[in-house]
Amino acid sequence: MKVCVIGLRGIPNVMGGVETHCEELYPRIAKLRPNDTIVIIARRAYVPETATEYKGLRILPLPHIKGRHLEAVTSTLYGLLYSRFALNSDLLHIHGIGPALFAPLARALHMKVIVTYHSKNYTHTKWSRFERVILRIGELCALLFADRVIAISDWLATDLKQRFSHQAPRISFIPNGANHISTPGDVSSKADVLRHYKLVSGEYIIAVGRLVPEKGFHLLLDAFTATNVGYKLVIVGDADHKDQYYSTLLSRADENILFVGFVQRERLRVLLEDAALFVLPSFHEGLPIAALEAITAGTPVVLSDITPNLDLRLPSRNYFRCGDVRELQVKLATEYTSFHVDADPIIRRYDWESIAAETAKIYMSLEGLGKTVEQALRA
Repeated sequence: MKVCVIGLRGIPNVMGGVETHCEELYPRIAKLRPNDTIVIIARRAYVPETATEYKGLRILPLPHIKGRHLEAVTSTLYGLLYSRFALNSDLLHIHGIGPALFAPLARALHMKVIVTYHSKNYTHTKWSRFERVILRIGELCALLFADRVIAISDWLATDLKQRFSHQAPRISFIPNGANHISTPGDVSSKADVLRHYKLVSGEYIIAVGRLVPEKGFHLLLDAFTATNVGYKLVIVGDADHKDQYYSTLLSRADENILFVGFVQRERLRVLLEDAALFVLPSFHEGLPIAALEAITAGTPVVLSDITPNLDLRLPSRNYFRCGDVRELQVKLATEYTSFHVDADPIIRRYDWESIAAETAKIYMSLEGLGKTVEQALRA
């Protein structure tokens, strides 16, 4: 079966939860289904300009219009048409409810369609009212036109089944994984990484995520500045489009507040395992890969009490009321070892091998159906 994947920026080593999800998932599916051809349609701005191979996958960069408003739309539309007419793909796997706007077109072109629903993007404050309406239409297209919908968090799958009860049999819960960052960092390189960022092991707080309002880093900065904990604060991540929020965040950098940009996984592992505390103050998530990575690295964690974070089922002490700066201040002034979490249950629950196997089962259930439709139309 020929499978094309669209809706992401690209892999490998591209910033983003969806990108990490795809980078871990598809090489494992390729091993489970060696007769499949899996093509990742990437955006040319984020990957090498020529097609490459990565762990059994073909990474195909295609052009797109640059800019926050049209990048995903043009990339998805071109990727869909290229998948159908240039690659003659049987299955289109769409990531995100924005790109899912094109699920009806894919079905009209006789492709089988899977949509992975990562987040309720229309709740994010960065989008205008018009854009939120478009994202809601994308959600509707995913639920009405995709052959199967995969929700990455249990609460999201439950919510979709309640709101779209007639489509409930086609909705599956398959989460993100946690064990991709479980290999301990190399001790010989650890000192170099910490030296590079002028950090001392155990004497800094870390946060990881895209520099956008829904991640709540402004709230963390307020709490950190007010608490005067005697540690440094390291914020790992960047923004695809440098807006006013991004500029305001970076303007608060000083000798104790470091914005280090996007960090490759090997360095991120070191930064996580040597941090005193990981904080995720987000207002919106799908299933927080950054939190899973921190727990797997053995870092004490504090998370906002939004439903996706509560879905991780950590002790109540690991949560603070979302948006409450004072409560976060109290957490930052507490002994951080009390926020340590046993990683083993998390790794067992969010295992990439099991996740790939469940996704491969969905592929198997759709295999050959697209050809059957085309044969019937030709007859």
